[in-house]
Amino acid sequence: MRLGVVVSGKGSNLRNLVERDFDVVAVATNRPSCGGAAYARERGIPLGELSLKRFSSEEERDEAMREFFKAHGVELVVDAGYDRIHTRPFLEAFRGRIINVHPSLLPQFGGGMDAVEQALVAGVDVTGATVHLVTEDLDGGPILTQERVPVLKGDTVETLRGRIHEAEHRILPAAIRLLEAKLAQSPAVGQ
Repeated sequence: MRLGVVVSGKGSNLRNLVERDFDVVAVATNRPSCGGAAYARERGIPLGELSLKRFSSEEERDEAMREFFKAHGVELVVDAGYDRIHTRPFLEAFRGRIINVHPSLLPQFGGGMDAVEQALVAGVDVTGATVHLVTEDLDGGPILTQERVPVLKGDTVETLRGRIHEAEHRILPAAIRLLEAKLAQSPAVGQ
């Protein structure tokens, strides 16, 4: 499938997908100075720089992202460290074809970008990573796959986040392959 990846951070999941030979045809970002955007530029992947300050609303930004991805023939959108919530114009255009990687075992610690910090504060023994379909329900779409990650004595945000990233790098490709298979059996999904 032709992937459109949305990033706001370092871009480790984007890099992982490219290195595993996934067909990443476009990258969009709300933070043009982030590492993921820099990686897309280095690799010559078409980059949509969609900082909110360029638009009058989040909906207008998402309409621009939708058109950018459609122009590049994106079939599946991967939110890989994207720190914003998609609005209706984008969700409707790619319904059933947007996945998100989240650094916790959803539904635990959903709804924000601080799931690793929340896990440490809560004192849990296990957290993890989840890939799920994106719906209007924030971090509440159907789960495609999860991997448990133990919280070790003495863990810091950085050490735990590093192990969670390793889990994300395993489960995100698996989730994409799973969704590809499902969509191949039911091409009407998202259309």
